[in-house]
Amino acid sequence: MTFDYDLFVIGAGPGGLAAAKKAASYGARVAVAEQEAIGGTCVNRGCVPKKLIVYAADFALRDRIVHNYGWNQCQRHFDWTIFMKSVHQHVEHINDSYCEQLQKAGIELIWERATFVDAHTLDLDGRKVTADKVLISVGGKPNKPKIPGIEYAITSREMFHLPYLPKRLVIIGGGYIGTEFSSMMHALGCDVTAIEVDEMILSGFDDDVRSGVQQSLSKRGIRFIFNNTVEKITLSEDSLLLTTTGKSQKPIAADTILVAIGYSPNTKNLGLEKAGIELDEQGAIKVDEYCCTTQENIFAVGDCINRIQLTPTAKAEGIAFANTVFGNKPQKLNYDHVPSAVFSRPEAASVGMTEAKAREKFGESVQCYRTNFQPLLYALTTEEQPNMMKLVVDSASGQVLGAHMVGEHAADIIQSLGVAIRKGITKEDLDDTIGIHPTIAEECLS
Repeated sequence: MTFDYDLFVIGAGPGGLAAAKKAASYGARVAVAEQEAIGGTCVNRGCVPKKLIVYAADFALRDRIVHNYGWNQCQRHFDWTIFMKSVHQHVEHINDSYCEQLQKAGIELIWERATFVDAHTLDLDGRKVTADKVLISVGGKPNKPKIPGIEYAITSREMFHLPYLPKRLVIIGGGYIGTEFSSMMHALGCDVTAIEVDEMILSGFDDDVRSGVQQSLSKRGIRFIFNNTVEKITLSEDSLLLTTTGKSQKPIAADTILVAIGYSPNTKNLGLEKAGIELDEQGAIKVDEYCCTTQENIFAVGDCINRIQLTPTAKAEGIAFANTVFGNKPQKLNYDHVPSAVFSRPEAASVGMTEAKAREKFGESVQCYRTNFQPLLYALTTEEQPNMMKLVVDSASGQVLGAHMVGEHAADIIQSLGVAIRKGITKEDLDDTIGIHPTIAEECLS
């Protein structure tokens, strides 16, 4: 049978784009369908605009210590509207760059929603196309609890389109998205309250990372309410009111409510059943170790499968898929040493096993090395900005199982350590390495 395309990609997020370009480099005829902006969540309503807000907030935090370095204090005003205009312009520039890359690679970009007719046929608003192989890269969508008044709350999608900074922001959820927005919006002048169902923020991270970030944010004035869920949201004359399950019966007032309780696979209404594609209990597409679905010619990568919801992971999955299917180089990913970061202030990052996970596997053989230190930047100030570095080690072999950090440049430092840990570095190897002084990174060698 002759097909219109060798590969048809549904979704122009990081995984889909990486797969399309790699497959095209092997000579495949490729098309990509996207119904929203190219680049997916990360570029348009996630990592990129969020990190730019982090940078904007950093100026506010630095203002508190500039006089210690001889700079005269002066009054400055932050204009949210002007700033967000610059953010959106930068995002548009990235969108245009992606379009140019696809064009140069000979990849057809189709601005339509694609749904399955059968395993090899897709419907594009009434037009049928066929493909030998299909890759699903449709990402995820923010979750919202099913409670009365939830229509008054927004998700991270809408945060980047707020017309003004809210005076009172309540964030439902203490994961990395909720924590990052808590940090940066408070620095920009919002009164922030975060509500979390757990006893600490950042579930899944090492406990020392969780407590370190939480304590620092609390000292800055961010209010945390733990072991709590929101029961309902009501609209009053001058605010939104949240009623929680906690001991206090007094409603929490807010101007804006952000729901940040995670993402679900965006797999509804794609006609997956027509193509014989099965989902798991969470609605994620079932795939094998090569990202192949229950239909042998259809694959899936990124947030729509039940692996790790991170942009670099989706890219790696997309490239591995193309290498396997079009490059005749079978490749499967190892998810054991995927680094992750929280771009709050203080910043946090981890790679490898947490202490708890390591003890589950290695028991009493686990030994942890932890150091707390004050960055040189704050030596001239009265502010306390404790940094923490922690190594989880198997004492029997000396191998470093995990590294965790809270503080400046945590993401960059852990990224570098990730390579070493993946290659089996030992604690002795780190001890024998000479560091650069004075830097924060040298603390992992002490």
